[in-house]
Amino acid sequence: MTTDLPASPVQPVSLADRPGLLLRSTEDILGAVPYLLGFHPADSLVAIGLQGRPPRGRLHLTVRWDLPPVDPDAAQVAAVFRREGVTQVILAGYGTGPLVTPSMDETVAAFRRGGLVVVDALRVEDGRYWSYLCSRSGCCPPDGTPYDPRAGEIAARATVRGLVAFPDRESLARSLDPVGGAAREAMRQATARVAREIGERLAVCGDVDGFAAEFVADGVARVRAAIGAYAAGGRLDDEQAARLGLDLAVVRVRDEAWALVTDDSCDVHRRLWQDLTLRLEPRFVPPAASLLGVVAWREGDSALAGIALTRAHEADPGYSMANLLMHALRHLVPPQALKDRMPSPEELDQEMGSPRAAWLLPMISLLEEAGTPAG
Repeated sequence: MTTDLPASPVQPVSLADRPGLLLRSTEDILGAVPYLLGFHPADSLVAIGLQGRPPRGRLHLTVRWDLPPVDPDAAQVAAVFRREGVTQVILAGYGTGPLVTPSMDETVAAFRRGGLVVVDALRVEDGRYWSYLCSRSGCCPPDGTPYDPRAGEIAARATVRGLVAFPDRESLARSLDPVGGAAREAMRQATARVAREIGERLAVCGDVDGFAAEFVADGVARVRAAIGAYAAGGRLDDEQAARLGLDLAVVRVRDEAWALVTDDSCDVHRRLWQDLTLRLEPRFVPPAASLLGVVAWREGDSALAGIALTRAHEADPGYSMANLLMHALRHLVPPQALKDRMPSPEELDQEMGSPRAAWLLPMISLLEEAGTPAG
């Protein structure tokens, strides 16, 4: 799991779903870090947690935070590691000596006080690394040991397995930049058509509760159809995307999508919600971006999750789902904690009851923002 929010310098990364990265050496570990984070770190401190007894260990959890630290709490990270069953830690600080060393010293001390074995503590700069725990010039020369994070065996194996490492965090963030140009204009027109149609239907509706029931049923069906389309390698056209974006404004429809996320369907959901996050008009983005955040977090890619949730928060600072997930990421809550509490679609029906007019208020608000009165 990775969390990388502007307001939260700590980035946890669950490595349980990173198969095939067998790390035998320091070079292997440093070569794997960018693929575990999703980008090549800079001015960062990375703590890699392993389960098992020395000298062997299984990668389980990695945490990254910015340097210089905004509000570091190595004791909190150590507590998370203990809760997750981590027994050994490898630390890697990326940057100059004056930037890395003070935080490294504090972190090593905090982890040891927390009962964790610090296997190694490294500083990485300009393609070289140094160990703070090794003073033997034979294996740790004063001018550092050279390595290439982009050309090693681990990089090749990670790429074959579909792992991606962007050049830096900014490049990863740009991967969620909204579409522009002709694609943006086409989406804007499709959104206006859909909003106008829904507004006209509401304007002549005599039974708003009945309309709500129909709207929710259709929205739930469209969510399921969209998941099926992306599972088959398809893609929504602009009008379908705009319609689903309006559907998701209704919490019951959005939660249907959330409830349908499973370990086996994460890849499909990621492609669907990332596509909509890129294409929807800004005011429609929060539900889709929040769903993308859920999926990325669940897959162990909290760097992408943090960026997606930031997109949702920027579009609507009060959007509760995004704020809930941002809070969880900042406090290093494992995704299992929310996954275990997510109701099934049938349980959602039991908990929420029958659709009613009040459910449509967020959607009606979007129509009004689009200049389409709802009656």
